[in-house]
Amino acid sequence: MTRLPIACALALTASAGWAQPGVSSSENAWWPEDWLNTRAPVDHCIAFALYTVHEGTLKMTAQLYPLADEVERTVELQTRPAGSKGAWRTIAATVVDETPYGWPDENDKRWLAHFRVEGWDSARDHDYRVVAAGGRATFEGVIRRDPEGPEIVVASLSCNSNQDRGPRADIIRNLKHQDPDLLFFAGDQSYDHRQHLEAWLLFGRQFRDIMRDRPTITIPDDHDIGQGNLWGEGGVKADNASGDSGGYFFSPDYVRGVEAAQTWHLPDPYDPTPIAQGIGVYYTDLTVGGVSFAIIEDRKFKTGPRGLLPPKEGRSDHYNDPDFDPASVDIPEARLLGERQLAFLRDWAQDWTGASMKAVLSQTVFANAQHRSGPGVWGGGTAVDLRTKRGERLSADLDSNGWPQSGRNRALIEIRKGFATMLGGDQHLATLVHHGVNEFRDSGVSFVSPSIVNYYVRWWDPLEDSPNPIEGALPDLGDYRDGFGNKITMLGYVNPDPDRIVMTSPDGNHWGPRAEGYGLVRFDTDARTITYEVWPRMVDVTRAGAEPYAGFPVTMTQMDQYARQPRAFLPEIVVEGMTDPVISVVNERTGEIVYTLRIEGDRFRPHVFAEGVYRVTVSGQPGPERVLGGLEASGDPGDAGSVRVAF
Repeated sequence: MTRLPIACALALTASAGWAQPGVSSSENAWWPEDWLNTRAPVDHCIAFALYTVHEGTLKMTAQLYPLADEVERTVELQTRPAGSKGAWRTIAATVVDETPYGWPDENDKRWLAHFRVEGWDSARDHDYRVVAAGGRATFEGVIRRDPEGPEIVVASLSCNSNQDRGPRADIIRNLKHQDPDLLFFAGDQSYDHRQHLEAWLLFGRQFRDIMRDRPTITIPDDHDIGQGNLWGEGGVKADNASGDSGGYFFSPDYVRGVEAAQTWHLPDPYDPTPIAQGIGVYYTDLTVGGVSFAIIEDRKFKTGPRGLLPPKEGRSDHYNDPDFDPASVDIPEARLLGERQLAFLRDWAQDWTGASMKAVLSQTVFANAQHRSGPGVWGGGTAVDLRTKRGERLSADLDSNGWPQSGRNRALIEIRKGFATMLGGDQHLATLVHHGVNEFRDSGVSFVSPSIVNYYVRWWDPLEDSPNPIEGALPDLGDYRDGFGNKITMLGYVNPDPDRIVMTSPDGNHWGPRAEGYGLVRFDTDARTITYEVWPRMVDVTRAGAEPYAGFPVTMTQMDQYARQPRAFLPEIVVEGMTDPVISVVNERTGEIVYTLRIEGDRFRPHVFAEGVYRVTVSGQPGPERVLGGLEASGDPGDAGSVRVAF
């Protein structure tokens, strides 16, 4: 493919591009007719900006188009009180990062401007503008105050396929109306493996008018770093782009460039120590409106299957044999999350500072919740194609986080100790799954967003009925074993459907049959509930009667996120002088933390999963704490009694 010159030419006029149609904006965004054209006019050479605010620190990344040699390289961040017409105040300045991407994209540079501001006032809104090219280019937005709730809304999106390089006007319109407090892009923002800069700039053009005025999490997945699948194996060098040997195929410079663009603006990593080849890490946490989000970058340490599993024909990630035995790939030493990530989750599950609810954000789901996979469908023939292209039957997919099974269970055990729900992407199939480790539904609920653009479609289509079905708007809900034998309970899904045409666009493309769209997750921090919604592309939510996909919304509780059956009970804890304290339960014999939870109100009867002696810590987080040791568990909650704790 021929590349266009990359300089942001001073003489190029705005007529070289076109304004994004159907999206209101404070400025007329430059949009080239050829997505590979990065020669933006100098007054439009700020493409977009991403930011988060956590514990008083603002971090922002502004993505620029390539600058001509004579253009000023210093970029400023300016702010003023939201809605005011007062003077702008410069609060940070930086020089553009022009580090080359490296192989296979040595001719492109990063063109990033990073800003970090500590002591940030999160109690009010701030207007901001990024100023570049000696003042000739500006980009404006709003840094929102931390919301007070009780409803905190997260938009969850993934899989922005390059089959459609046009605007995302319908999503922008809908999200502006639904007004999420946080945007989460779970991965595959780019499908152009060797051209991250150009594809990332396109992604920014598509979503900048919703990202400009609210915190945004973007995490790269396999396609972003140039691979069909990613088993990161701690950063080692992969020997091919399929990645099944484990590691990263393209140069570490390229991987670092992708992560600098997509993740620098996230809160500082829990442990920034680089992995092999000097590749960085970004797993961290972010608190918004009393909801604490753990961002775990679940691919980075995952074991590659080649050399560990028996050789097989065909794709290394797919098992199609109907007689496939899940036990044959259950390798206890195979790793899903690294020990560093598990330690992070262990600490995070105990830390409830500023939070009353928790969620884990990952690239994909801790299950193999699909049964058919594969046909590429797009355009005017979509509905016709789906009547005959039902996808090949898939027994198991190693790319999902259902494998390795032991690693999957270790991750869920840590996650459920914080009563956290889970959000992810990658699967192209929207699902709502209740996970089980020891028994069905004893762990958290995971929600997978559908593809923004769904070219490679997948289905939930079990061959056998559930032994414990759930009655609902959809068939095949209930308890199942996934392709790797993991316990899962299907609560909701959105399959492709050739008869579901939401809209036919002027080019004849059918929207709806492929089950594309986005997710909304509503956290109610008063009721301690989570409501999951899946919205179709091209539905106008501003109109009366607009509805999500069938089977949604679904509401679950915080306590559903660790729904393991109690085996015994501790004395009821009655707290005086403090409301909604944090209670942590520890097995005194093993030293294991059973769980930690910010309770509602001033009394709570801790439940445990084995008889024994336990220690309970009651704390404000922040604030004082009291430790109650030697508490014996009783099988009858009526016999456990009560303990008063005064602050």
